[in-house]
Amino acid sequence: MFKSFFGCTASPFDRSISTKHLFQSEAHQELIGRMVHVAENRKFALCTGEVGAGKSTAARAVSEQLNPTRHLVLYITDSDLTPRNFYYEVLHQLGIPPRFYRGDAKRQLVKALMDMYDSNRIPVVIIDEGHLLGRDMLEEIRFLMNFKMDSFSPLSLILMGQPELRATLQTQAYEAIAQRVNVRFHLPAMTQSETAGYVQHHLKVVGVDRAVFTDDALYLIHEYSGGIARKINNLCTSCLLHAFAKSKSLVDDRMVRVVLENEFLG
Repeated sequence: MFKSFFGCTASPFDRSISTKHLFQSEAHQELIGRMVHVAENRKFALCTGEVGAGKSTAARAVSEQLNPTRHLVLYITDSDLTPRNFYYEVLHQLGIPPRFYRGDAKRQLVKALMDMYDSNRIPVVIIDEGHLLGRDMLEEIRFLMNFKMDSFSPLSLILMGQPELRATLQTQAYEAIAQRVNVRFHLPAMTQSETAGYVQHHLKVVGVDRAVFTDDALYLIHEYSGGIARKINNLCTSCLLHAFAKSKSLVDDRMVRVVLENEFLG
């Protein structure tokens, strides 16, 4: 397929690419730095960004940077997360068979967290798709950050979601939760120059050390994607497939327009 045609050792825009090879914009680097700080210091973070901007990828990078002997990352993503499901999922990831009733499961988790605290280990709970959480689950998060009369926290908690999550927590109804947030960060889309750097970097990582996309093509890719990594990945992959089918080793702006009209804007 197109990989051998362009001399790629792997698919350059595949989401499975190792985090150590990912292009990191300035904002992406700051997000990872803040998340590491939160993870290492038992803090509570609110991280937002548009769909496909790279929040989950940042969380993956953080989990790979943390010392596994000191930190245990518990990643949870559920479009319909309830307090009961939350306790069940965390306990399962901790290797603890959860009890049936929510109250019993909650007490199990509290004991597990305190045992880890006493052994100087830090559970890092990452809740993704936080904008989909209901009121009950958001209130349960307040409980998680309120140990021993709000005197300390035995865990690190990173709540991630789309921009509406930030707006939700700014309302009066969630003031008690918002006040407990130690670190806030919104991940913006990449700039034009960062989009170009992203495309070129990912090609270089898989062994392509030459221009594959013209400057005008990169401009159109940014215009369509808005600097959102997932959109860039999808469009660039389609462009490479189209170029391969046409036996063209260079993707120009005309080719990008054809792909956009046939596959993305129809």
